[in-house]
Amino acid sequence: MENKLYVGNLPYAATEEDLKVHFSKAGTVTSTALIKDRATGRAKGFGFVEMSSAEEAQKAIGMFNGQDFMGRTITVNVAKPREDKPRNFDRNRGGGRQDRY
Repeated sequence: MENKLYVGNLPYAATEEDLKVHFSKAGTVTSTALIKDRATGRAKGFGFVEMSSAEEAQKAIGMFNGQDFMGRTITVNVAKPREDKPRNFDRNRGGGRQDRY
């Protein structure tokens, strides 16, 4: 069991401190991270909370998954490792002049 949790359906007004205070009810929070859009800086509505042990992470899932947090029903489960996805980048499309004969 991992101790890093995915937290989804967060209200956009939530802060990392809000997450830390809320999840501290289940044990010691070692880190929090809210994911934000790079272009706008606006929260994307999900984040990650790391608990100090797998037992505390499991307790947090039991306490908070499907429960209300700041007016929204949140999803809490074990965070999955990030997949390395190939970038959708095509050098032959968009911007710049393409010579046509």
